[in-house]
Amino acid sequence: MVKRLAVIEKEKCNPVGCGNYLCIRVCPINKTGEECIVKGSDNKPVINEELCSGCGICSHRCPFGAIHIINLPDELSKEPIHRYGVNQFALFSLPTPMFGKVVGILGRNGIGKSTAIKILAGALKPNLGNLDREASYDELIDYFKGTETQKFFEELKKGKIKISYKPQQVDLIPKAHKGKTVKALLEKVDEKKKLKEIVKLLDLDNFLDTKVENISGGELQRVAIAAAVLKDANLYIFDEPTSYLDIKQRIKVSKFIKSLANEKTAVLVVEHDLIILDYITDLCHIMYGKEDCYGVVSTPKATRVAINTYMEGFLKEENTRFRENRIKFDKMTKKKKVSNILLTSWENIDKKLGKFHLKATKGDIFREEVIGVLGENGIGKTSFIKILANEIKPDKGEITEKVKVSYKPQYLQSDSKEVVIDVLNEVVRKYTNQVINPLNIKPLYEKQLNHLSGGELQRVSIALCLGQDADLFLLDEPSAYLDVEQRLIVSKIIADLMFQTGKTAIVVDHDLLFIDYISNRLLVFDGKPAVSGEAKGPFEMEKGMNHFLKDLKITFRRDEESNRPRVNKEESVLDREQKSSGKYYYT
Repeated sequence: MVKRLAVIEKEKCNPVGCGNYLCIRVCPINKTGEECIVKGSDNKPVINEELCSGCGICSHRCPFGAIHIINLPDELSKEPIHRYGVNQFALFSLPTPMFGKVVGILGRNGIGKSTAIKILAGALKPNLGNLDREASYDELIDYFKGTETQKFFEELKKGKIKISYKPQQVDLIPKAHKGKTVKALLEKVDEKKKLKEIVKLLDLDNFLDTKVENISGGELQRVAIAAAVLKDANLYIFDEPTSYLDIKQRIKVSKFIKSLANEKTAVLVVEHDLIILDYITDLCHIMYGKEDCYGVVSTPKATRVAINTYMEGFLKEENTRFRENRIKFDKMTKKKKVSNILLTSWENIDKKLGKFHLKATKGDIFREEVIGVLGENGIGKTSFIKILANEIKPDKGEITEKVKVSYKPQYLQSDSKEVVIDVLNEVVRKYTNQVINPLNIKPLYEKQLNHLSGGELQRVSIALCLGQDADLFLLDEPSAYLDVEQRLIVSKIIADLMFQTGKTAIVVDHDLLFIDYISNRLLVFDGKPAVSGEAKGPFEMEKGMNHFLKDLKITFRRDEESNRPRVNKEESVLDREQKSSGKYYYT
């Protein structure tokens, strides 16, 4: 039975940099003559968890934050379902697929969500903590005795469950299928012979004959979903199915995924967009633990209860607090401008970009406010931001006041070998407490930019943007690659910093909860993707959201317990009432 975990993040560990194995030298158990921490075959330290007393001296003294000593709660009485290696990440328990239901998984990055679904999908064989061999089906059935997961592995052993898995990293697909057209790729996996039907449902017609390496991220995501669904399976697993998609596509894909669940089919979904997770799932598991160290899967709860519990940060059944602070939403439905000092404005902007035509008739931006930007992909949001940033010149019209701009682009690419601390040196000097600490940048200081994950690079890019000497901060899709908590932290950082410094931010994003949480006013883009787009507003929140949600044909309400926005069930009494009164946004 595991009582204590010792985890070493080997990429952070630098035995030479700490003065020759500081952890070995300071360990009290080592000083008694025992070998609790020793030098491993890879020249990194190895900690014997059975000998470790849990004093934490080695973790506190490690200058690189590479060592974590974790005393596990008594509730975790079993060995982990899987451990990656000595002093590496451990996962406890698994989510449970249920036939006829869409089951969601909610949790931070680095907590084991992808590990859990890879095990269920058969892409990773669990070892039950035994690093020498994989566990057999009989051992897994015994491990989960008396639970729904036991039944799942019994059915899996009998061959009664066929699994189709849509992975998180869809950007790897072009590398594996280079030179193939979208149609050729989908024809190859079409076990159901429903290619035409799925192509229509997911709007793939326009790029079927395009090679997979030449389609956009959103198109690639929909192709990956189509490929998963065309396989003849009765358990469909989707890891982050809405990343790269705009809000209209997210709603459409969500309805499609939800329609897959029936008495013979189970669906499992990992999703960071809380509004979509709430909309798509019937039940939800919360995953908690310590990032990159261990993860625990809670029992399933009704989705509303699960999300509110996650907001609260406390699991009553497990008697476990997994976050110190509660995440709160304001009861106010309208957020007024906090300043009447005009920063800049625009009038009669007109721009042709190839065949695309962008217009923005009239708008203004004030100090100390955050303006959210909503609209479909390919409708001119990023182009308009670039006009404000002076990266693109309009054909007609003008920006009345030229202001100093800091711009974080939508697509983050870095082949740079620069070290994070060198890039963010000025931000660290100015905004350690306001930006660096809440974004948890310190553990990344010694990493090269080209070695950062998508989420890490996003946090560094946000910090770099906010640290510039500017009047207007333009952030294009800052929530991409971030988990639920990181998104809410980022929104608070941006809002607080604008108010404290008297600056202004414009934020483009497809996560409606993120936009609702952060914005004082809304800029809404209408038009036809790749043909034309028009910027309307900025509007007060209620007017802007009503305009946008009416086009989506969905209505919002406030959750009575947490005040977070929720999508009303289509054709429910409340949905019909709000639509008939023209109040699509909660009142």
